Amino acid sequence: MEKSTGKARTNIPDLIFRGITIICAVGIVVIMLAIGIELFRNSLPSIREFGWRFLIDKSWNPVTGEFGAASSIYGTLVSTLIAMIIAVPMGLIIALFLTELSHPIVARIVGSAIELLAAIPSIIYGMWGLFILVPIMQSKVEPWLQNTFGDIPLFGVLFHGPPMGIGMLTAGIILALMILPFITAVTRDVLDMVPPVLKEAGHGFGATMWEVTRLVSMPYGIRGIVGAMFLGLGRAIGETMAVTFVIGNSHTISPSLFESGNSIASAIALEFGEAINDPIFKAVLIELGLILFVITFIFQILAQLWIARLKKHERS
Repeated sequence: MEKSTGKARTNIPDLIFRGITIICAVGIVVIMLAIGIELFRNSLPSIREFGWRFLIDKSWNPVTGEFGAASSIYGTLVSTLIAMIIAVPMGLIIALFLTELSHPIVARIVGSAIELLAAIPSIIYGMWGLFILVPIMQSKVEPWLQNTFGDIPLFGVLFHGPPMGIGMLTAGIILALMILPFITAVTRDVLDMVPPVLKEAGHGFGATMWEVTRLVSMPYGIRGIVGAMFLGLGRAIGETMAVTFVIGNSHTISPSLFESGNSIASAIALEFGEAINDPIFKAVLIELGLILFVITFIFQILAQLWIARLKKHERS
């Protein structure tokens, strides 16, 4: 009898721990569903008014009641794409330097500096971008890009227009700087977890450092690296204040990266105060939030599918 009582007592902490974990896990799902339902419910007036046309219409005139999400969706995707093109290779290179090439003291100092960058508020990035980066882009970077690549067929259209400094390219660079610490820190930790014996075995077979990195370290940590990429993507796609400072906030669609644009988050941040007393305008902005929620959800699904495919490839 005492034996069974002892077993029951030892199981109580396990049951409590299991219950807490289940509550927390289910709570996250409930919160996500509640956010989605609330966004959908409050955006119903806009959905009924504009329908599917809202997604492909680029007009935006609060005075006449004409609204479309195309320019905001375009700006969100393009600025995020620019950020990922810049931040992913840089983050991977810095992480490889910190784990494979640098002295431990240097790695500690640089790693701490990178982690501090992640703690800087987004509005500071936006102010720095407006007062420091924009003049540099206007006077140096954009004229150089225009003179170097502007005459290339098809590709050159990305660099047409006056180099104002404010626009899609600058917003993408600011986003890249913001997500770089996240991608670098996670990738560095993933590469640090590669067992030294695997790398030593590669070197023992006569492989160079690059070959060991490419054939051992990278395949071993590829799932973590993909997770780091999508962590940065999630930060970039919903960023508000930093983008608002430098993107220009114009509801236009242009192939040129020098032109002003806007994103879903910046549009909501700028115009929600004006829409608070207009039910349709308010519903439009909430529908933009719903679209951003769905886009983020789609990217997360793609990330999970990619990771599942990598797992399957490793097993085969």
